Amino acid sequence: MTTHALADSATMLRRQLRHMKRYPSLTFMLAGMPVVFLLLFAYVFGGALGAGIGGPTGGRADYIDYLVPGVILMTVAAAAQGTAISVAMDMTEGIVNRFRTMAISRASVLTGHVLGSLVQTMISMVIVLGVALLIGFRPTATPVEWLAVIGVLVLLTFALIWLSVALGMVSESVETASNLPMPLILLPFLGSGFVPTDSMPTALRWFAEYQPFTPVIETLRGLLLGTPIGGSAYLALGWCVVIALGGYLWAKKLYNRTR
Repeated sequence: MTTHALADSATMLRRQLRHMKRYPSLTFMLAGMPVVFLLLFAYVFGGALGAGIGGPTGGRADYIDYLVPGVILMTVAAAAQGTAISVAMDMTEGIVNRFRTMAISRASVLTGHVLGSLVQTMISMVIVLGVALLIGFRPTATPVEWLAVIGVLVLLTFALIWLSVALGMVSESVETASNLPMPLILLPFLGSGFVPTDSMPTALRWFAEYQPFTPVIETLRGLLLGTPIGGSAYLALGWCVVIALGGYLWAKKLYNRTR
């Protein structure tokens, strides 16, 4: 039974990968918005904001280093939006109902979406990171720290994808599915992604310090640039587990309800 489920999941993953190969513009589009924000904040606001965050030179170069972890998380959130849209399309166009008439594992349909979106998100992050390196991002991470960065990003991506799968399933249309994950894209702005939280008003600072993305950003920043991490790593892992488990259980409940 397990072998059958794995084989069906691999088939659904190949389906998603074929979609990516057929429509590569979608992957570039998911990476495009974070790249635009990266260039905008680096070259338009970087000089002024760099002076405010301190650092060795207190200029644009320091701000680019500060900015990149937040933009990477924006990339993950943007890709999650694409996952919700893809799931909603399958649900509203009757493709999932067709799969139910076939002798395939029920779990394989959602697993294919999750694994395919994970691959697509990793590609988008490589594109964004490549642009960041071209404009002056200079991480100081060791190979072990890079592996830790990859691990954190995979875990966060996995968590947000399951949440987005549930959002796509609960949506009655593709338009709704494209709007529901939008708050995820805003969270790096409302955290430490673009400016330090201690520069914010009290109420906003409280939200920024306790929302899920801030500890992930601080963990990535510490691993990539050597800044203090403190307890952020434990909070980041905790948030990822909670979001992944909640998203999975919600998606499973919605999928079983459509029998």
